[in-house]
Amino acid sequence: MPMRLIRTGDEPIHARSPLRMRLGLATWGLLWTLGGAVAFAVAGRPGWAAACGALAVVTLIDLVLVIRHIRQGPHYQPGRDVPPYAPIAERGRSPGRRRAP
Repeated sequence: MPMRLIRTGDEPIHARSPLRMRLGLATWGLLWTLGGAVAFAVAGRPGWAAACGALAVVTLIDLVLVIRHIRQGPHYQPGRDVPPYAPIAERGRSPGRRRAP
């Protein structure tokens, strides 16, 4: 019998993202890609340096978007005091009832 996960909200519409973790990972990735670009440029590998530079640009864009979402407030970064969204009721059923497995 397959295990059925119970939804805690309307995740596709109001998905929550751990923005602080993404901020840390994007910062770490930016440091590595910039370091790689410099190291490959010094080693005389311009193709690899360009590839690392392109990844650094993508990582920087992600970093800017994460910072923007964090600054927009609790709508995009809910805290622990914000409850999960109410589940979407299935058609013809009340929100409080679940189907038996």
